[in-house]
Amino acid sequence: MASTQSGQPQSIYDFTVKDARGNDVDLSIYKGKVLLIVNVASQCGLTNSNYTELAQVYEKYKDQGLEILAFPCNQFGSQEPGTNEEIMAFACTKFKAEYPIFDKVDVNGANAAPIYKFLKSSKGSIFGDSIKWNFSKFLVNKEGHVVDRYAPTTSPLSIEKDIKKQLGV
Repeated sequence: MASTQSGQPQSIYDFTVKDARGNDVDLSIYKGKVLLIVNVASQCGLTNSNYTELAQVYEKYKDQGLEILAFPCNQFGSQEPGTNEEIMAFACTKFKAEYPIFDKVDVNGANAAPIYKFLKSSKGSIFGDSIKWNFSKFLVNKEGHVVDRYAPTTSPLSIEKDIKKQLGV
């Protein structure tokens, strides 16, 4: 039987994920926005710089259509061991994160969240599909398609020009 594309997710909007409180979030609510999707961790060497710059980028562009979606993940050096409540308290108190933080997920392996399987298949890196570490970033355009993927060490501020391009500002 010929396989059809109909069963395959066509964009980020085909996914429903859980937020940090366990509620379902249909990502189609973000239609028309530019998304920066990041797997975050609280105890990583990259934590301070990334959370600080994500807040700066968000503050600058949220009113122009940018949304940041943060997915905690404990797969890299066990650097996100806390509960969702602890993760939210950390991000929102210490780093004033105003963007949504979702339920902790796996980004690699058999139990990887469907959204991450989609992101990785859309934009494999030179290292193959796997997410390499905390704070890997995917830039998604207003149509829900992945347009860029950035390494964990790529700072949020350094991709500002790409964000602006997608926002049309």
